[in-house]
Amino acid sequence: MNNPADILTTACRRGQENQLPYAGAVTPQEAYALLQAHPNAKLVDVRTNAERDWVGRVAVPEIRQAAVQWNLYPGGTANPDFMPQLTQVAGKDDVLLFLCRSGVRSRHAAKRATEEGYTQCFDILEGFEGDKDAEGHRKTVAGWCKAGLPWVGA
Repeated sequence: MNNPADILTTACRRGQENQLPYAGAVTPQEAYALLQAHPNAKLVDVRTNAERDWVGRVAVPEIRQAAVQWNLYPGGTANPDFMPQLTQVAGKDDVLLFLCRSGVRSRHAAKRATEEGYTQCFDILEGFEGDKDAEGHRKTVAGWCKAGLPWVGA
């Protein structure tokens, strides 16, 4: 399923089925396909700058992604400039694909952007690294990295 319309239909169906407060949710593979084929799709990485620097980042063209921290490092406090920063990098009708480490902050960011009038906000399920495995390691259970999608390490 690489057709952007089919991917978005599936993502919106997930949103309705799970009563999400934003348009829907995509798998990492679907997000990557949208970034390749949909002219208005943009990945919004809401992890901290430190996470992107130390853990890695998605390898897609800069024009197809933006970094807008949901929380700040150090301290983990909410980014008071989240919405103004998002406004600088995304249009209200862009297809916004929110990504964090495991899929928690991205859901909050998608909800907030929707509340502010962004019409096509999608959470990337599983996040960049996915949940921890039995030994407490990430990137082994699910997520962008586990799916074998392009990323660059720290």
